[in-house]
Amino acid sequence: MLSLTEPGLRAAPRLAGDSLLGLFVANRRALVGAAARIVGTRDQAEDVVQDAFLRLRGMADEPSIRCRLSYLFQVVRNLAIDTYRRQTLEQKWMAPEDEGINAPSPTTTPDIIAMDRQALCALAGALAELPERTQRAFEMCRLQGMTQKEIASELGVSPTLVNFMVRDACIHCRARLTRQQAI
Repeated sequence: MLSLTEPGLRAAPRLAGDSLLGLFVANRRALVGAAARIVGTRDQAEDVVQDAFLRLRGMADEPSIRCRLSYLFQVVRNLAIDTYRRQTLEQKWMAPEDEGINAPSPTTTPDIIAMDRQALCALAGALAELPERTQRAFEMCRLQGMTQKEIASELGVSPTLVNFMVRDACIHCRARLTRQQAI
């Protein structure tokens, strides 16, 4: 048998009848009923009341609260309203998980894959047409995510020149892809 004097164990807090927690425990069933009328189910109401208890447990017993029972009902009511609003928002924006299981991915169709491969080949061809330093600056910026200062340092040029090289490469590639799509 464990004793309360062992390290790590504490006695449960005493719930006096006139404390907020004591009043909470004594009226728990009524608080669950009040929450259930707002959230709709008893299970969710139990969760709301549990949340209220945890919040009140961490709070010092305030002697300035005059109508303690009304205060408890207001805490539970506010939490229940928050829960109801969150549920409503989730139902509005979230679809059931099973709903998207059989939806085809638009990127896996053979014609999309073929078009993407053609665009990639056109892009590789467009990059091959550029001067080597411009190609390298573009790849460092767009593929490796380097900053213009880092690229300028590595290539031994100014950051302004790097900016122009990347811009020129983008314009050239975009024009080449536009021509490819027109064919």
